[in-house]
Amino acid sequence: MKFSMKNEFRSDDVPTIEHAMKTVDADAKVNVDVGAKIVSVDSWLMPEEFLVAFEDENYDVVIVEA
Repeated sequence: MKFSMKNEFRSDDVPTIEHAMKTVDADAKVNVDVGAKIVSVDSWLMPEEFLVAFEDENYDVVIVEA
């Protein structure tokens, strides 16, 4: 699944984003493309379950690929 970040973020934010995704699924594989503003998450869970984690960290995202 892929999420598009609506707000700006930097490489400094990557550990925070990765940690937030792992709070939802500890086994998730997370890839953050800062230049494209895309967060890819490989997990068996539904994409909607990760939206709360983004919101908790004040990141505004949309699901671009489920």
